[in-house]
Amino acid sequence: MTLALTLPLRVLGAASLSAARATGALALVLGRTLWHLPRLDLKETGRALVLFGYRSLPLTLGIAVLTGMTVVFQAGVYAEKFGARLYAGWAGAYAVLWEFGPILLGQLMAARIGARNAAELALLKVNGQIEGLRGISLDPFGLLVAPRVVASALAVSCLASITFLIAIVVEAVAAYFTLDLPPRVFLEAVSHMIRPTDFLAGLIKATAFGVAISIVSTACGLSASGGARGVGRAAAQAVVASAAAIFSLDFVLTAPLARWLS
Repeated sequence: MTLALTLPLRVLGAASLSAARATGALALVLGRTLWHLPRLDLKETGRALVLFGYRSLPLTLGIAVLTGMTVVFQAGVYAEKFGARLYAGWAGAYAVLWEFGPILLGQLMAARIGARNAAELALLKVNGQIEGLRGISLDPFGLLVAPRVVASALAVSCLASITFLIAIVVEAVAAYFTLDLPPRVFLEAVSHMIRPTDFLAGLIKATAFGVAISIVSTACGLSASGGARGVGRAAAQAVVASAAAIFSLDFVLTAPLARWLS
């Protein structure tokens, strides 16, 4: 009877300690990144931008094409049903900018950028290289971690802009073949009904997702232990935790952005 009564308390206590530990790790990564911003290593930041941004460009183009085609196919069903073909341009662009574009890009970047960042930092951690840098009076956070956090956040933000533009162009082409809607009519609806603030909302969301991916993956990588198995575990944790952070941020940001940018 005593065990049955204390078991829920033990589970709750363990979950609370785990959540507090994770929150502290994320806050530490964010705080130390902000502290090192004035002294950021530009060379390492540029290398990380190429690694996380430029080399993710082919995947970004694929995301943009897939997103644009998927949204038009979905919107086409309702456009035909309710006779709202002329509003397909607005509906498609709005969906890409506010929801589909940032979330799909964020999820795939969590799998690519987040997993890679966590795995590389975890490898440095378990091999003792991070401790070695401290041993020769070098700050590993300022040298390696902060540039990666900044670069991954900037990379996702830049890739989001490309995704939005290409996805809308693909939507116009797809609407011509699926809805028999001329691209000129589609793009006119976009230009007349989509405001710059809608693009800004999508960019803010994508940037927030990029910051979350970089901070979460860094925290997962720096907390790794246990050799090669710990590296794999850190990469998997980074993907899962980044996905959860993206959906949470999307829920938190949508209503305030809609009010602020309305």
